[in-house]
Amino acid sequence: MKTVVANRWASAGKHAVLIAFSFLAIFPVFIIIMNSFKTRAAIFANPYKLPGSGTFSLAGYEAVHGQSDFLMYYKNSLIITIVSIILITLFASMVAFCLSEYKFRGNGFFYIFFILGLLIPIRLGSVSLLDMMVSMQLVGTLLALILVYIAQGLSLAVLVLTQFMRSIPKSIKEAARIEGAGEYKIYLLTVPLIKPALATVAVFTIIPIWNDIWFPLILAPGEATRTVTLGAQQFLGQFSSDWNAVLAALSMSIVPIFIMFFVFSKQIMSGLTSGSVK
Repeated sequence: MKTVVANRWASAGKHAVLIAFSFLAIFPVFIIIMNSFKTRAAIFANPYKLPGSGTFSLAGYEAVHGQSDFLMYYKNSLIITIVSIILITLFASMVAFCLSEYKFRGNGFFYIFFILGLLIPIRLGSVSLLDMMVSMQLVGTLLALILVYIAQGLSLAVLVLTQFMRSIPKSIKEAARIEGAGEYKIYLLTVPLIKPALATVAVFTIIPIWNDIWFPLILAPGEATRTVTLGAQQFLGQFSSDWNAVLAALSMSIVPIFIMFFVFSKQIMSGLTSGSVK
């Protein structure tokens, strides 16, 4: 009986800690979205108060749509993010299949080479990347950002997917070879078996790409290639800022990430728990 009570208290304590951390993570987002529907005076008077009949305002959203082409910024961000995620998962799954399936000289070297990418921030090479994009005449294009984000996301993707690829029973692949399947066909057969890992990689890769402002500011600062996060910056000034518009723009940039998380939450948790067991 004492053991049961102790386990219940331990479980309650764990849930309390998780709830507290969830609150700390969600509360700032809630404050941003809530204040985006308030007047500027109400934001500074009491930022923690819900908007009411006297404080509710859509001035921020009207300013965003009136002073900028935010739909184009959305389109640019979606193109960059979707194409980058597709290519990262494609290339990383191919690399993971090779590293996990074939034993060759340099296998360990290539694996460590990709892992080192997690230790070296890609922003340290911003000057070299800019010179490279200038020489390739890609500055001011979405392709420049896509290439940089692919290089940025491959390390984590290869690390996660390689571990999952190694967990697939070799008997499945050997049976396919006996049936006459080629290596490319075997690779295609293994991809559905690592769907949770692919979803996990996609989520943890999409957030830094969608929220990034550094490389869009350096490589594609023009109006035609502006992203959502860079578009929100135009409402911030050195001496005065349109906080209604800033909060509205930030709220609009947060919504897609929340939608994606809730849609793929099951796959994300499956990938995380499977990785912890393996």
